[in-house]
Amino acid sequence: MKTKGALLRNFNEPWAIEEIEIGDPRASEVKIRMEAAGMCHSDHHLVTGGIPMAGFPVLGGHEGAGVVEAVGEGVTDFAVGDHVVLSFIPSCGKCPSCRSGLSNLCDFGAMLLQGEAVSDHTFRVHTASGEDVYPMTLLGTFSPYMVVHETSVVKIDPSIPFEVACLVGCGVPTGFGSATHSANVQVGEDVAIVGCGGVGISALQGAVISGARYVFAIDPVEWKREQAMKFGATHAFSSVEEAAMSIAEVTEGAMAKKVIVTVGEVHGKDVDLWMGITSKAGTCVLTGMGSMMETDVTLNLAMLTLLQKNLQGTIFGGSSPKLDIPLLLSLYKSGKLNLDDMVTRQYKLEQINEGYQDMLDGKNIRGVIRFTDEDR
Repeated sequence: MKTKGALLRNFNEPWAIEEIEIGDPRASEVKIRMEAAGMCHSDHHLVTGGIPMAGFPVLGGHEGAGVVEAVGEGVTDFAVGDHVVLSFIPSCGKCPSCRSGLSNLCDFGAMLLQGEAVSDHTFRVHTASGEDVYPMTLLGTFSPYMVVHETSVVKIDPSIPFEVACLVGCGVPTGFGSATHSANVQVGEDVAIVGCGGVGISALQGAVISGARYVFAIDPVEWKREQAMKFGATHAFSSVEEAAMSIAEVTEGAMAKKVIVTVGEVHGKDVDLWMGITSKAGTCVLTGMGSMMETDVTLNLAMLTLLQKNLQGTIFGGSSPKLDIPLLLSLYKSGKLNLDDMVTRQYKLEQINEGYQDMLDGKNIRGVIRFTDEDR
C-alpha cells in the first residue's frame, strides 16, 4: 500500500516527508494503523550518526501505538481491531536471553539496525522509486501504517489514549525500569536523576514510587527542573557540579545511593562526574545513549575499586516488554503513574522537524506525533 513517512536520507539533514510503499504482512507479522508516535531522542541520534543504521534512507520512529488492521499467517496472539503498542525491543520468548528472564536483550535485537524483516530478511518498506527503506529498530513509527514482526507488538487496554500509550514503547519503561530494575531503588534510598526529559521524568517517577527518600533532579533547563519538582523531585539543580555540594550536605556526606543518567547524549568525559555523586557501594546507571563511535571514558579506577561503586549499563531499563508495558499502563490507569503530563505537545507528521527542534531547545518532556486521515 502507498502511504507516507518521515525519511532521513543522510546525516545532519532534516526529516523529509515522502511517499513510501509498505508491503503486506507475511508469516508472523502484523499490519498496524498507527495513531500516535513518540518523538524520542534516540531518533535524533540517527540524524547525528550516533546510531548508524545499515543504510539510507531511514524511516524514523520507534515509539508508537495503533490498531491492528491485518495479521499474517501463524499469528494467533493478535486480531484485527486490537489496540497495540510497538516495543522497540522485540521479545521472542525463546532465545537464551528471553528464557533467562532478560527479554530486553532478546536475540532479535541484533537485527534492529539492519532494516530487513526478521521473518525472511527482506525489506517491507520502499520509496516510490523502489529503494529499500531502513525502518528504525524494524518499526518506523513515523508513518501512519506499518508492518512488523509480532515479537515487537504488545496488546493493550483499548481505553488507554494513544498519545499516552505510545510512550511506553521506549521512553517510559526505559526510564522507569532504570530506577526499579537496573538501579533497584529501595525504600529510603537517595536518588539523583541526571537529565529530565521523557526518560528522566520516567526514572524520577520510578524512584518516587519505589520509596526514595530524596530525589535530586539535575538538568540545565529551568523549565525541566520545574517540571521535575511537580513530578516528585525533592531538589533540583542545573548541573552536577552545582548539585554535588548540596547532595553531600543533605545526605551527611553519603551522596546518592543510586544515580541514573538519562541525558540526551552521553559523553565519556562526564562519567567520573556522575560517579562522583554516587555513594560508597552505590550504583550509577547509564541509560542515556552515547555515540557508538565514542570509546574514551574518564573514570577514576582507584575510587571505583576502593569505594566499591558500580557502573551499570541498561537497555529498555532492564524491563520485559510483554510484562512491563501492560504493567506500566495499569499503574497509569490507577493514577499512580502520571503519563498525561509527560505529553507536552502534539504535532502533525509534517511538523516533525519543528518537534525535534523543540526537544533540542528543552521545550518538551515528550512530543508526540498524532496521525490523522490527512496522513493516510
